[in-house]
Amino acid sequence: MFKSALAAAILSTCAAFSVSAQEDPVVIELFTSQGCSSCPPADRLLHELVKRDDVIGLALHVDYWDYIGWKDEYAIPDHTTRQRAYARNGGRSMIYTPQMVINGRHDVVGAQVQELDRLIKAHLIAAPTAEVQAERSGQELTVRVTPIDLPAGETYDVRIVQYTPLRHASIRRGELAGHELDYANVVESWQMAGRWDGVNEQTFSAQLASDLPAVVMVQRAGHGPIIAAAHAK
Repeated sequence: MFKSALAAAILSTCAAFSVSAQEDPVVIELFTSQGCSSCPPADRLLHELVKRDDVIGLALHVDYWDYIGWKDEYAIPDHTTRQRAYARNGGRSMIYTPQMVINGRHDVVGAQVQELDRLIKAHLIAAPTAEVQAERSGQELTVRVTPIDLPAGETYDVRIVQYTPLRHASIRRGELAGHELDYANVVESWQMAGRWDGVNEQTFSAQLASDLPAVVMVQRAGHGPIIAAAHAK
């Protein structure tokens, strides 16, 4: 009941944030694995987070637990590479699951709802430093990025992520053998729309890999902070 109440609280973060938050949502990347017995609570929490307009929640399945008896069906090696890059930037030598990374800047272990709620609120009230807008027509995507208050001398990756909103797994071996699990917003593909200097407004065009939903993230090059994000609509 305690965790359920906190999860409900995460869904109802102050209405005062709602207008600006929809324009500048917080990106939460959950590094998870079907081979990790500690992951299901964090996976369930992500189901609640993706219902929010002010959050973009993404499940990045990793492959480094595959050796213990069950190969994660949704794991992508690049997700492990991305998690390692975040660890290096944070001065850490190890990676783990479940881990939630918030806007590429902060991280929490698994389903620590109170700490996650605190970080989401902090990012929602922070002054925006850039804006991104994404317009989609079929598989054609047009992205416009605009600086607001960015430091000089930095470059930014304009990344496109596509995901499946809901996937199911029947796990037959490993630590979660016998479990039937649903996963929210499972990341299927990444691509670069381009690199931005952060100085002038710029427009990028890209051909999407599939008909799946897409998200655009503007991230400081080198897996730094995510400074803006938007759903492609």
